[in-house]
Amino acid sequence: MLRHMKITLHPALLLMGAALASIPTQPSAVLYDNSEVKVARALEKAQVQGKFHQHEMNRVMVYLQPGRQRFEYQDGRPTAVSDFKAGEVKWSPPTGMHAGTVLDHDFNIIEVELKTPGTDEPITGDHDPLKVDPRHYKLEFENPQVRVLRLRVQPHGMVPLHTYATDHVTIFLTDQKFQIKDATGKEETAEHKAGDVVWETPATHMEQNISDQPFEAVTVEIKK
Repeated sequence: MLRHMKITLHPALLLMGAALASIPTQPSAVLYDNSEVKVARALEKAQVQGKFHQHEMNRVMVYLQPGRQRFEYQDGRPTAVSDFKAGEVKWSPPTGMHAGTVLDHDFNIIEVELKTPGTDEPITGDHDPLKVDPRHYKLEFENPQVRVLRLRVQPHGMVPLHTYATDHVTIFLTDQKFQIKDATGKEETAEHKAGDVVWETPATHMEQNISDQPFEAVTVEIKK
């Protein structure tokens, strides 16, 4: 005989889902363009037939809202439909001439276009985030050009001393209010809004979420 199973979600997880769903869409814009990356926010508009185009470089794609998109290709491949979740991260190599049409509603993608060839060497170290804090840091994927991490911190949670060993792009999926202390003991408060994107250089610090809300971000570490 089958019995009904009651599943209870932790309140922090429920709040996290609500926060991710609430990021407003914004116009397309180039956010950073340097020798390592070009970071752009793309606005994909609903029911607008995209023009055929192609990308020359590998990209990391971070979806700020959920969406559904149909892709057409000029090389004879069949039409494909993809569904994306808010906060989802994808690796996007060049795929030839293609055009996309959004099938439901507008959404934003943060696109990190990679200009450096990278290296086969893994990113590691004594204070590597995945080593010192596997509770909060999770590996999305790693390849010769990037390592992509997801950070989730509960309200008032503490992230121990850790090091970002290379330049990196951080995409905020929720609002941030953190107290940060660097290796010398210097403290500062950092605040960002959901949807913000920052370019950062190597750093060692500890962090505490001083908000009553859970926090989530994606960090793209650049190998060079």
